[in-house]
Amino acid sequence: MIGKYDPLKGEMRCILHPDGRLEEGLKPDLSDQSVRNIYRKMVLIRLADQKALNLQRQGRLGTYAPVIGQEAAQVGSAQALEKGDWVFPSFREMGVFYMRGAPLKDIYLYWMGNEAGQKVPEDVNIFPISVPVGTHPLHAVGAGWAAKLKGEKICTIAYFGDGATSEGDFHEAMNFAGVFQTPTIFFCQNNQYAISVPRKKQTAAKTLAQKAMAYGFAGVQVDGNDLFAVYAATREARERAISGLGPTMIEAVTYRFGPHTTADDPSKYREDAEVWEWRARDPMLRLQGYLRGRGLWSEDQEAKIKAEAEAIVNQAIQEAESVPPPEPEEMFKYTFAEMTRILKEQLDDYLAFLREKET
Repeated sequence: MIGKYDPLKGEMRCILHPDGRLEEGLKPDLSDQSVRNIYRKMVLIRLADQKALNLQRQGRLGTYAPVIGQEAAQVGSAQALEKGDWVFPSFREMGVFYMRGAPLKDIYLYWMGNEAGQKVPEDVNIFPISVPVGTHPLHAVGAGWAAKLKGEKICTIAYFGDGATSEGDFHEAMNFAGVFQTPTIFFCQNNQYAISVPRKKQTAAKTLAQKAMAYGFAGVQVDGNDLFAVYAATREARERAISGLGPTMIEAVTYRFGPHTTADDPSKYREDAEVWEWRARDPMLRLQGYLRGRGLWSEDQEAKIKAEAEAIVNQAIQEAESVPPPEPEEMFKYTFAEMTRILKEQLDDYLAFLREKET
């Protein structure tokens, strides 16, 4: 199906319309029960995201990059992966982390400034958050190449925003992946802005997905607020990867309702009318409409789902805030598996400073 949607013509894959209707002749690859379970997770992720914003405003959490508006892109793609696949996130993937099995407590812990929050469980194949823009797709490609050489039937996936496609590392990763046909998925969440720079100032290309063609592999643009389209495209990209057909780039066209981070004021560079236009395409309302149409959603059910999510999120916050803050020495001890000579010298200098301060 990926080849049926030509990004050069601006063709976008869509299954679920904003009003909850299915595209004629198409249906989701997910059972009703799966969709209901996914919706519950999306509700929790949105609530957890809002709580993070509140905590930051209260001084209980550091600078945070909100997810609101991009839940379908993150949840749909993560749902399509298998346990052995490796994920390489940027800094806006709370939904992906949660879907892949990272404890919510640890996600909060990281944003509270404790690096221990990025020590995910051994059976969770997700790399730490990458704050530099566009550097981690190279790591995803390298891991994919290693998997290919070892004969492992897994894929790697790199998540990034539209701004990353303007970075040199992104193009190097795409080129390497194309040449060596690595089992890699490049998942671009095109949320229309790289901080304050709009998509139209990022590139003159009609789509971002078409950039894959220059590197010799498939690219597809999907409605990023359509859970079903995202899931289907990612699932197909994974099948292509493990069957030896090489990488795929998916451009999920979505929108961030909130700021780039809590240090940003989006009112300085975009109009409220634009935000409200995209609000009508809210991925949560869209899926809610689908479930309602199938008799699987009601106001009472929604209230119960939100209450359950609230309890889970509040428990995670309580657990994260109960973790003692890290000692300054940890920045020297745990950067590498074994401390380098320079780090040892820096630690010695720091400890000497503490002793002198005590006297």
